[in-house]
Amino acid sequence: MSEETTFVLEKNDVRNLIRDRKIIQLRGYLEEMYEADIAELMDDLNDKVLALLLFRMLPKLKAVEVFSFLSIENQREIINAISDSELPYLIDNTFFDDVIDMIEEMPAEFVNRVLINIAPEKRKLVNQFLNYPEDSAGSLMTIEYVRLTEDMTVGQALFHVRETGLKKETVYTCYITNMHEKLIGIVSLRALVTEDPALKITDIMEKDIIVVNTNDDQELVADMFKRYDLLAMPVVDNLGRLTGIITVDDILDVIEQEATEDFQIMAAMTPSETEYLDTSIFNLAKHRIIWLLVLLVSATFTGNIMKNFSNTLESLILLGMFIPMLMDTGGNAGSQSSTLIIRGLATGDIKLTDAFRVLKKEFLISLICGVVLSAVNFARILIFEPTVPALVALTVSLTLISTVVMAKVIGGLLPIAAKKLKLDPAIMAGPLITTIVDAMSLIIYFNIAQAILHI
Repeated sequence: MSEETTFVLEKNDVRNLIRDRKIIQLRGYLEEMYEADIAELMDDLNDKVLALLLFRMLPKLKAVEVFSFLSIENQREIINAISDSELPYLIDNTFFDDVIDMIEEMPAEFVNRVLINIAPEKRKLVNQFLNYPEDSAGSLMTIEYVRLTEDMTVGQALFHVRETGLKKETVYTCYITNMHEKLIGIVSLRALVTEDPALKITDIMEKDIIVVNTNDDQELVADMFKRYDLLAMPVVDNLGRLTGIITVDDILDVIEQEATEDFQIMAAMTPSETEYLDTSIFNLAKHRIIWLLVLLVSATFTGNIMKNFSNTLESLILLGMFIPMLMDTGGNAGSQSSTLIIRGLATGDIKLTDAFRVLKKEFLISLICGVVLSAVNFARILIFEPTVPALVALTVSLTLISTVVMAKVIGGLLPIAAKKLKLDPAIMAGPLITTIVDAMSLIIYFNIAQAILHI
């Protein structure tokens, strides 16, 4: 049975238990479910009253875990429904980075209610985190980590982990600071457990630390997590002071967000962080219409080219019937190359210094593809369209080779050029590449036709 089928059954089971008022069985059912599954169940029920009822039935600590997985809309409903005496417990037991993520998405009246009902020291930290640039390392980090001081022994450090670890997001790596709060080393929980308790913590710590600055872009942070296979990474300010850590679960969200953004840009849409079903029709149209207008205006160049070569078309009407095929093939060839290069740039497999290698590779690939396509097309015209003169078939086939070569080279180099200019390479995807290639393939086609057919 698939996960989707199982989940549908779980939803139906919950509805049936509520309908039949079998509260004890329902509580037992919820206790057996994972927190993320309960949150998804509450989000999918599309019933605010039912979702609140389920939330009220959860044990306190499990309710906090479920809360962090809920959609912003359901989090808002829960905050609105619970009392001011219950809110501090919920916020204090939610991981700090999840609190920041929630506050960033909520309207001002909800933010004010949350801030009023948390401790002053935590309120100060929240305000500090909210001032970090959006999509920066500072906006991603959490303060729930184990900090050790340089004067501790291994035994003292292990005792500190036992005392504070339950309230931290991770204890597998501990961070050592000096008296000025500067990060000087890290130590693993494994080392603390296996080393002599009498040793100084500075004797066993690792000094070669991979860190990011609070202002570093989240995409850079994600690349470092992938490159060094990390579970957590310390974040320091400009003075080298430890301000927080970023954990791998937050980076997975970043990778998904960046990938979604790239797909949206590649489809010629303005990126949006709101889920499709939660976005209004007007906003969806607004995100698409801008790029469609840009492409519409740029496509007028194609019409102008055909207008300039109208005499050539009038001399031999047969040329017009092959234009769609040439333009489609060129656009498809360019999109193939641009998609691979954009993805390579995103994963770090391709760098700016690889431009010449990309040019060489795409040129050779395009020659092979172009020659094969041209030969097949030439044979197809002669066999299935005997009324078309051989010179016209030759013109179309030579244009096909030139178009494929041009399209693949452009599709391979334009994303690299965009990266060089500090632009998102994803803008050089299918729609834009197709528009450029269409115009250039027409120029090539009519010039070859004039040279071969003397028209």
